[in-house]
Order: sequence, then C-alpha cells, then structure tokens
Amino acid sequence: MSEQRGLRAAIERRSAVPLVYVHHLPRWVLPLAMVGLLAIGMLGTGLLGGVALVLLAAVIGWLGYLSWPSDDLPGRLLRVAMLVFLLTFAAGHLAGQF
Repeated sequence: MSEQRGLRAAIERRSAVPLVYVHHLPRWVLPLAMVGLLAIGMLGTGLLGGVALVLLAAVIGWLGYLSWPSDDLPGRLLRVAMLVFLLTFAAGHLAGQF
C-alpha cells in the first residue's frame, strides 16, 4: 500500500507544474482544446482521428486520476466509461474501421 501512495504522490508532484500552467490559462482554453480534440477525433479519419482521441483520453485520464480520491462512485464510473468509449473509438480509427 505504501508503494501505491508513493506512486500517487510522485504523479501528483510531477503534475503540479502542468496543473499550475493550465490554471493560469484563460478558463475557456482547456474546454475548447478538449472539444477541438473530440471534433477532430470524430470527424477525422484514420491516424489523425485516432491520435486526437487518444490525446483526449490521456488528458481526461490524467485529470481523472488526480481527482479520483475526491470523486464519488457515479463520477468514477462516468470517467471510466468515457475513457473506454474514447479508447474503443480511437482503436477503431487506428484499425481503419471508421
């Protein structure tokens, strides 16, 4: 269990600088970037769409991991479902199905 706390603490420390950077951006930048990645992922085909969805899943996964202890069960389930959906759709793009 102490290794897990050590890993979480290390990830939180490494995330501090990017989080402060994002915090200092105008409030509309992160949501607009996420909507842009989603739009590129849904409208783009092949590699472009797949990479955009993987990047979006990475950002959502990172923020979800950091907020996991403070989330309730429905919030956690929603984040996991969103990641599964995005990564499944990204795999379809990368495999040439969409």
